[in-house]
Amino acid sequence: MKDIMGMMKKVGEMQARMKEMQDELTRAEFDGQSGGGLVSVTLDGKGEVKRVRIDPSLMKPDDAEIVEDLIVAAANDARVKADAAMQAKMAEVTGGLPLPPGMKLF
Repeated sequence: MKDIMGMMKKVGEMQARMKEMQDELTRAEFDGQSGGGLVSVTLDGKGEVKRVRIDPSLMKPDDAEIVEDLIVAAANDARVKADAAMQAKMAEVTGGLPLPPGMKLF
């Protein structure tokens, strides 16, 4: 019975650390770039776009499609960085125990 109580305490501690991590990641911002830095997108930890910056040199009517593609690429770059940060934080919380592929805890 004592082992079960100890395990339950550890589970509770892990849940508290996961909640802290989720809160921290929600407040974090991740910057992605494309076009050699001509376009940048900032996402929050929930994946919501917070800012888009476009270099004025791209503001030509004929370049609209290029700018659109660069925005998508920058947003994807930021998402990759956010995912990597989340996985690193999760590894801290779980003590490096690997999660099954595709399993997300938040």
